[in-house]
Amino acid sequence: MNPIDAPQRAVVDEGDKQPILLIPYMWIGDFVRCHTVVRLLNRRFPRHPVDVLATSLVSPLADYMPGVRKAIVADLPRKRLALAEHKALAKRIKSEGYGQALVMPRTWKSALAPFLAGVAVRTGFFGEVRIGLLNDLRRGERSLPRMIDRCVALALPENEPVPADLPPPQLAVPANEIAEWRRRKDLASDHRPAVALAPGAVGPSKRWTASGYAEVARRLVAEGAQVWILGGPNEKALATEIAGGARADVRDLTGTDLRDAIVALAAANAAVSNDSGLLHVAAALGTPAIGIFGPTSPWHWAPLNPLAAVVETSTALSCRPCHKPTCRMQHHSCMRDIGADRVFALTREALR
Repeated sequence: MNPIDAPQRAVVDEGDKQPILLIPYMWIGDFVRCHTVVRLLNRRFPRHPVDVLATSLVSPLADYMPGVRKAIVADLPRKRLALAEHKALAKRIKSEGYGQALVMPRTWKSALAPFLAGVAVRTGFFGEVRIGLLNDLRRGERSLPRMIDRCVALALPENEPVPADLPPPQLAVPANEIAEWRRRKDLASDHRPAVALAPGAVGPSKRWTASGYAEVARRLVAEGAQVWILGGPNEKALATEIAGGARADVRDLTGTDLRDAIVALAAANAAVSNDSGLLHVAAALGTPAIGIFGPTSPWHWAPLNPLAAVVETSTALSCRPCHKPTCRMQHHSCMRDIGADRVFALTREALR
């Protein structure tokens, strides 16, 4: 029998020091959420270093995650098998001598590199019929309604209940890095309180209105605050619309480097964000954050970290919750009915 297919122990041996590889989801918010698993592993196996697989996009987050030794960065194609790339990644994984790999995604491809690398214990849910690729195969994920509960279950012995008091994710940015970032952005001498706005999201259905963000920005500036608009290149036009003519007080800080957004959220006094990755970043940093939830459920998708406030529509809508990228009902009332007065008042309270 091939050693990598032989039955293996379900968890790493607490007596050795073999590192553990965590393969998380690669969306920004989900990657942050999976830091809870890192913290659990640090508690259970303090002698075992924990590494995370990451894409180039999310890898900066790993630099600010306590308890993560390093990120293994690989940008694997999403729409094809790319066997050569998986073999190359497997070679890198094998050289690290991992004793266990925890595979959070349910896809067949996500388990391929740990299998090819011969990682002794490969833990994950059944998913896309991954018999053989995984040798610590778990079932019962449908009984765990939240993604974080499913991820945590893989870090525990099989059938052990998920703890009620999960440790929330943490991100920590050094003060000197924040100071250097302020200098580079020509913000070192601006001592006004700063509010970061994150108006982007995956799909327009999860985005609050640009006019709402613009009104909140205008009122914040009128009360003596500066506003930073964060997001990726796709939010550039949105940032221009929100800033309007107030370019000196409302700064467009969108760009391609997630690290800029991480440090900006660490430097900000408060943040306002849709249900998006940057909301999870702000919360994990401890920045008071207002989370705007339109179609999605805060119970399922809000950060584990406390938020300064959660904003939802007060209108009863039978179509919520919804996970469609665009509003299937065409009215988008779950976002349009949220007024700027309410978001502004909560943001002002968070600044206090």
